[in-house]
Amino acid sequence: MEYPALYLKRGEDARLRAGHLWVFSNEVDVARSPLADFEPGQACAIADHRGKPLGVGYVNPASLICARLVNRGIDHALDRSLFVHRFKVALALRERLFEEPWYRLVFGESDGLPGLTVDRFGDVLVAQATTAGMERLKGEIEAALAKVFKPRQLWWKNDASIRSLENLPEYADLALGEPIDAPLIVREAGLEFECNPVSGQKTGWFYDQRGNRDQLARLVKGKRVLDMFSYLGGWGLRAARDGASEVVCVDSSPAAVDAITRNAQRNGLQDRVRAVRADAFDFLRNLREQRERFDVVILDPPAFVKRRKDLAEGRIAYRRLNELGMQVLERDGILITFSCSHHLPRSMLLDGVQQAARHLDRQAQMLVSMQQGPDHPVHPAIAETEYLKGFILRVLPA
Repeated sequence: MEYPALYLKRGEDARLRAGHLWVFSNEVDVARSPLADFEPGQACAIADHRGKPLGVGYVNPASLICARLVNRGIDHALDRSLFVHRFKVALALRERLFEEPWYRLVFGESDGLPGLTVDRFGDVLVAQATTAGMERLKGEIEAALAKVFKPRQLWWKNDASIRSLENLPEYADLALGEPIDAPLIVREAGLEFECNPVSGQKTGWFYDQRGNRDQLARLVKGKRVLDMFSYLGGWGLRAARDGASEVVCVDSSPAAVDAITRNAQRNGLQDRVRAVRADAFDFLRNLREQRERFDVVILDPPAFVKRRKDLAEGRIAYRRLNELGMQVLERDGILITFSCSHHLPRSMLLDGVQQAARHLDRQAQMLVSMQQGPDHPVHPAIAETEYLKGFILRVLPA
């Protein structure tokens, strides 16, 4: 195995030795290893300033994160064999956690495969490569997934906006298997949901919230529930199944609203679930003006802070959203609120909820703190792997 070396400046190996996997362009000794000499996604050996190899990774000279470490040491190439091993290690965890094969199988850096995500839907896999290195290794990844899982289908859902940071095109296509004119089904807690790996959000389903949705059973029986940013109805249908008397699911996408309706019918919950197409902020304002009230309000929005420079504006958006949510709650209501913005700290989200409560002369009691599920494990050395934070709060008059 002969990979070109990427040399780091003196002292710039400390973060990698502490467990992180990223190399930034200003950390590279470009006199010894000019970034312009590398092709996007090219495999390399990453070495410290003394020339001691740290491991094998890949380079993208056009990206701020110019290299990612995939394997410590230089004994293994970036090939099918390495991917087979990593997939088996990832599978061992998921099989301990879940009884059925519906879960996030690979979560990037946390599973030792930076830039790669794989979701499992029974015998269908949906993968996403967000870096030039993983894009270049697609053939090895496909071969390894075929060997370990023998999927009926493997889809590439490579349309994430983050790919633009690596100068990669956006596309979605079928890599393995035959196209079938039938919806992809995901199972969760005894319910079935139709999803679409090509046109759906992310890779089709939000597995990261599954464990948090398990909290609903003790909160919604006989209650009126509002599910904002509902997507395919994951929260709303779980609430209906767990005994809610009425559930209103709201999403701005007509395709999502149609899917919620179909999913409610598929699970025999159409008599208690109503899907509405609307902008979330406008819908909540209208409810407030009409003095509509719900016992439980669920706010699971998309990321309002996608870049660090958006933090100030996004922080205000989260506070306003939670204030509107509280304004349509009954006097002793439950607010379930989330942020999937990595750049928004957990404490800042909770502070925004508290500010909203005080502005309305309400008292908030934080009952449960939530995070992403265990099939999205957090790497202790990589803060970026912890992104989802949420709270269950009781909201009372002050």
